[in-house]
Amino acid sequence: MRASARIATATAAAAVLIGCVSGPAASKPEGKDEGRQAGEKVLVFSKTAGFRHDSIPDGIAAVKELGAANGFTVDATEDAKAFTAKNLARYDAVIWLSTTGDVLDAKQQSAFEGYIKQGGGYVGVHAAADTEYDWPFYGGLAGAYFQSHPAIQPAKVEVEDHGHPSTAHLPGVWDRTDEWYNYRSNPRDRAHVLASLDESSYSGGSMAGDHPIAWCQDYRGGRSFYTGSGHTKESFADPAYRTHLLGGIRWAAGAAQADCRPEKGYTPIFDGTAKSLESWKQAGPGSFELNEGDGTLKTVGGMGMLWYDGTKELGSYSLKLDWRMDGDDNSGIFVGFPPSDDPWSAVNNGYEIQIDATDVPEKTTGSVYGFKSADLKKRDKALNPVGEWNTYELRVEGERLRIYLNGVKINDFTNTDPARSLKDGHLGIQNHGADDQVSFRDIRVKDLPAPAAPGVGR
Repeated sequence: MRASARIATATAAAAVLIGCVSGPAASKPEGKDEGRQAGEKVLVFSKTAGFRHDSIPDGIAAVKELGAANGFTVDATEDAKAFTAKNLARYDAVIWLSTTGDVLDAKQQSAFEGYIKQGGGYVGVHAAADTEYDWPFYGGLAGAYFQSHPAIQPAKVEVEDHGHPSTAHLPGVWDRTDEWYNYRSNPRDRAHVLASLDESSYSGGSMAGDHPIAWCQDYRGGRSFYTGSGHTKESFADPAYRTHLLGGIRWAAGAAQADCRPEKGYTPIFDGTAKSLESWKQAGPGSFELNEGDGTLKTVGGMGMLWYDGTKELGSYSLKLDWRMDGDDNSGIFVGFPPSDDPWSAVNNGYEIQIDATDVPEKTTGSVYGFKSADLKKRDKALNPVGEWNTYELRVEGERLRIYLNGVKINDFTNTDPARSLKDGHLGIQNHGADDQVSFRDIRVKDLPAPAAPGVGR
């Protein structure tokens, strides 16, 4: 299954400044067979053994329209007999559309478990969380079970992650009307929360102020995306919600990549506002253009660098940020350099993590520029194409630097040069030149424990 990405809206070719040769291979998720295209076919399953939502026909129609517009085929059924190993193998994702109650027998459950373990995708919509309470595998896959809900009403949805294709298009606060579920447990420790509810913006929330409403996770070999929205018929006519649902389908089907590891404890150092830029300084020519409407910084001119001049140097830390190239572009993230108004100080004393997907190996996306190439096979599988958002995690622990692209480790580098110590602890984003336009957003940092000295604790 799933060798390339028909759902994808652009090719995986990316750009270089110098020495362009050829683009990376198309993304292919881990665990997928080679014989089928990602996103070629999805199954909508809407069997109910309890409450039945009158929005189900609208949901089926919406998914079929999304498929027709985005190059994937959609089948719909309420027949649990479709859950056989042979039949499920035809699909890149199965969408549980407001299912309720016990909808599969033991044999059908076993077939679906096998499907997920072989790399299949799950999309849960709204009442999918009100389903199969006595099947622990399903509970883990969905992420949380339904507990209760207040009346349909407007609420504010706080988008926590703009790097995922289901939320990349959304503002920081998404105002919408729906039936807002409370859940029996909080999925934050085991799933990656994409959006949560501001419980002060509506009546009836019961999750003590931490109220996830959409999340994703890699689960036992497969992919799981859940959105608590989708009770109302109007949801499936709302362009923003339809794009949200499409992004979840694309990711679950393996046609788009994202970091869906659980994420807690990060401090924003750029959150899309002008105020959050007060601790940043521009070194060298050029600048960054702030768009508070979508919370992005876009490179302008160069060659320069915007660097973070916070109250303290960073020691061992995890840096996460989202980035997007518009075309034939070049940029990077610098770490481990001393403070300076000269961008070449970072070049000569620190390390650049490159953004430029088709340069030579030691100067391409995911490389420690000029020092160590990424694992190109893993990089190519993890990389979203030009025009789509990607997420980096740069994990610095002592002199060790690990690079994750959309949750996949693609590089592991250890510094041995005292003049370039990663312990210097400053970081910055590059504006490379007038012809190179790269956007950044949601830059956040988490302190990590200092690594043990050699021989300590053994």
